[in-house]
Amino acid sequence: MSAPSLDEAWLRSRVWPRFSRVLQRREIYLANHSLGRPPDRTAYDVRAALDAWYRDMAGAWDLWMQGREGFRSLTARLVNAPTPDCIVPKTSAGQGLRAVLNALPGKPRVLATDAEFDSLDFILRVYRDRGRIELKIVPFDRFEYEPCDLVVASSVAFRTGKILPEVEKLIAHAHSQGAKVLLDVYHHAGVLPLDLGALDADFAVGGSYKYLRGGPGACWLYVHPRHHALVTLDTGWFAKKDVFSYARPEPPQFAPGGDAWLESTPPVLAPFQALAGLEITLEVGVERIREYNLAQKAFLRSLLPVSGEDASYGAFVTLKHDNATGIAEELEKQGVKTDARGEYLRICPDYLNAREELARAAATLGSLLRPERTGA
Repeated sequence: MSAPSLDEAWLRSRVWPRFSRVLQRREIYLANHSLGRPPDRTAYDVRAALDAWYRDMAGAWDLWMQGREGFRSLTARLVNAPTPDCIVPKTSAGQGLRAVLNALPGKPRVLATDAEFDSLDFILRVYRDRGRIELKIVPFDRFEYEPCDLVVASSVAFRTGKILPEVEKLIAHAHSQGAKVLLDVYHHAGVLPLDLGALDADFAVGGSYKYLRGGPGACWLYVHPRHHALVTLDTGWFAKKDVFSYARPEPPQFAPGGDAWLESTPPVLAPFQALAGLEITLEVGVERIREYNLAQKAFLRSLLPVSGEDASYGAFVTLKHDNATGIAEELEKQGVKTDARGEYLRICPDYLNAREELARAAATLGSLLRPERTGA
């Protein structure tokens, strides 16, 4: 499967056939930073999980737990977690954040950036307004550490794609001041190399909705082994030491390692949605995916006045425009799928996009940017 470096001919012959269903769509899909395109095998994996239910009823739990542990193992490989049980399956990144907030004593002081996605930002503001945390929000582009108990920061900003600089130094400095760090790596994992073990992050949240092609609900919380014994209120019977013994010791006894962070009866199909995408990402290799994506972004930059093409940005480029949402809507009418966040039109090629598609998309967008069309 592996190639020394990616090129379109190799991808056409070795990778694109594994996406035959979604590639039948008659559009140029450049929202790969949003909802990722699923492999053909995803439908088979989910169907197998459902078939086990019809066939085996309660016996399906054997397969369902295998799927969950496979999801944890593959994700751990992707982010270089010390052990698979560092990956705690969640249905959203926000669920992971809540689990961490509800594990910290007292009224923790939280330092967050102004570039956090709504799924985290909204929770933080609600916790603040309910008196559960103290919250200070600082600029992402000029991040400066302030005394706190927990830093919450995206490693890649969702609006602009800018990479948070010197994350290693940020984490080391926070630790030297007694603080913990939670990274949102949703726009990082699967498209940029990521080594949570080397970063020494305390926590991280991510998921398969975007670059890992696993759809909604296949998310996770990373918990460093030094925090496995930390008790969160977001718990449930799957976090018990002996899940199916139905014993009730006092005080409650938790499962070993990261399993102590599990919750109640898990959603069983979400891991099966994510398996094929995780496997393909690991097979192709994140380093090669990144190299190919940088070349695609550079090509778009040669055709359009976009930003974010260099290595200090994530997987997408942006076009700043007062009518970014309107442009995205018009592009979709013309068969080019992008999206907008505020004044930023986001355009994300991936290894399923042909170079010819990018050229056609650029020409379509270019026509919308002409003064007679925009009034500029």
